[in-house]
Amino acid sequence: MDALEQTTDVEALIDDMGRRARAAARVLATAPTGAKDRALTAAAAALRAQARAIQDANAEDMAAGAAKGLSPALLDRLLLTDARIEAMAAGLEAVAALPDPVGTELAAWERPNGLRIARVRVPLGVIGVIYESRPNVTADAAALCLKAGNAAILRGGSESLHSSGAILAAMHAGLAEAGLPLDACQMIPTPDRAAVGALLRAAEHVDVIVPRGGKSLIERVTAESRVPLFKHLEGLCHTYIHAGADLAKARAVALNAKMRRTGICGATETILIDRAVAAAVVPGLVDDLTGAGCAVRGCAEVRALDDRVTPATDDDWDTEYLDAVVAVRVVAGLDEALAHIDTHGSDHTDAILTEDPAAAERFLNAVDSAIVMVNASTQFADGGEFGMGAEIGIATGKLHARGPVGVEQLTSFKYQVRGSGQTRP
Repeated sequence: MDALEQTTDVEALIDDMGRRARAAARVLATAPTGAKDRALTAAAAALRAQARAIQDANAEDMAAGAAKGLSPALLDRLLLTDARIEAMAAGLEAVAALPDPVGTELAAWERPNGLRIARVRVPLGVIGVIYESRPNVTADAAALCLKAGNAAILRGGSESLHSSGAILAAMHAGLAEAGLPLDACQMIPTPDRAAVGALLRAAEHVDVIVPRGGKSLIERVTAESRVPLFKHLEGLCHTYIHAGADLAKARAVALNAKMRRTGICGATETILIDRAVAAAVVPGLVDDLTGAGCAVRGCAEVRALDDRVTPATDDDWDTEYLDAVVAVRVVAGLDEALAHIDTHGSDHTDAILTEDPAAAERFLNAVDSAIVMVNASTQFADGGEFGMGAEIGIATGKLHARGPVGVEQLTSFKYQVRGSGQTRP
């Protein structure tokens, strides 16, 4: 890796990685399910066996991140504890236990001339995954790509380079155990930002790019990529406490939606409260939030109900804090809540808390986000929680994949046509 880190010609580096990934993808496309699953379970065992080495590598990244001045929220995303390494290993085993989507027949029919046509799932090919400082994405992305028969080129954040490299070593141990090519999972070994640009231009070798990170990363990838994208836009998630909410339940869910883990994309960043219940909800909710260490910024109506709330600016309604900060606004009702989400949301995840079935159904149908929830924490916006084993990210676009990008979303399809000598008149 040291020699590659010194490579100045990133175009040549990415070209070489792309060629090797394409060759590996041809092997994976027809690899037996058993081989892929053996690779994943062996990689899970390697993660557990190499936990100390992974944490030592992570300690280097954590020290560098602290010296660089990373926020507590970003340092939390970077940290690998025993529990998080175990969660990665369990995630690999969960992906291994999923049905193999490759070769699944989606539809089949016969034409009057006797041609038999089937639509069948196939791998996408080579997937480039660009992500920031959360090293567990290395394992999740590699596992999902492998299960779906794809080769992966990973580009983690520079802050997690050592951690991701140690995780990649465990993935390679699994591939070797199963007799699959190590080039099925590669990681760009240099923190040079030019490598990202080279990957985005590598349309000859890469079939799709999955960017997972903040607004600046998504904007750059969208502007520069010559490769199709699964966009993982910022998580400007909303929780709306409707007039028909069970207020005790709503407080508990809203607190969890914001504070369970503030640095994930499914964390609620804005809480909307119906004016009809604002006086009954705001003081207790502010108690809950401030007691958990969260700073609360609010509109004038919220501040009139609780003087611990600081004024919200226009920017607060459009900010993904990824930290213990939340914006709170009183709205006149469901229509105003929907308008606020439509104006300020990022089409990621939005929730309504209500016992009114009609309001719940209207919210589900009117909010045009990848994930829409009723009476549940937005922190459930996660492929693992959806029973998909793991996810590469939450796609907020509308083409091909939307919501959690799991194994099935990392496939395409082709048509297989079987004849008996038919010719077209």
